[in-house]
Amino acid sequence: MMVREGFSVLLNAQADIEVVGEAVDGRQALEKVAELRPDVVLMDIRMPGLNGIEATREIVAADADAKVLVLTTFDLDEYVYQALRAGASGFLLKDASARQLADGVRVVAAGEALLAPTVTKRLIHEFSRLGTPRQPTQERIGELTERETEVLVLVAQGRSNAEIAEYLVVAESTVKTHVSRILVKLGLRDRTQAAVFAYEAGLITPGG
Repeated sequence: MMVREGFSVLLNAQADIEVVGEAVDGRQALEKVAELRPDVVLMDIRMPGLNGIEATREIVAADADAKVLVLTTFDLDEYVYQALRAGASGFLLKDASARQLADGVRVVAAGEALLAPTVTKRLIHEFSRLGTPRQPTQERIGELTERETEVLVLVAQGRSNAEIAEYLVVAESTVKTHVSRILVKLGLRDRTQAAVFAYEAGLITPGG
């Protein structure tokens, strides 16, 4: 409760962020989300009853536009992949600063993926532990152009549209168009799901 209230105070102190509700567990989170329709849900993984992964899955199933930002700790690394598969839009470590927390909410609200570098490294490790790429996922890469595949890899590395634009020396609007086409071609709901797809297709490897 203290942690939850602390986050509420920090976020409410931001001029452009309003905390519209709090929940003590996953089940209550589902009820609150259905009632309040928030732009972003800040979700813990370890909760009594319905855990954060299941709650995320149900929230996204009920509303495809729902954006869930999951809070994790180093001892919960094994849940990162599961929560992304469930539809989480991003991850933030619990020891993040107040500024990182607020910025994380803004990033997810804007439709960007949020994968902290330390979380991304562990995500890559998890995929390498799972073994060979999934064949159906790998085959669908052929539907993308060479530039779209390049953009997909950069998205999977956690880079923003602005960072990708700077790296490829193109306009940010061009990157947005590429990302939109990638999502449509692959039938994915957002950038984070695109990142999961890239990992499963073997486009991202440890050290790659």
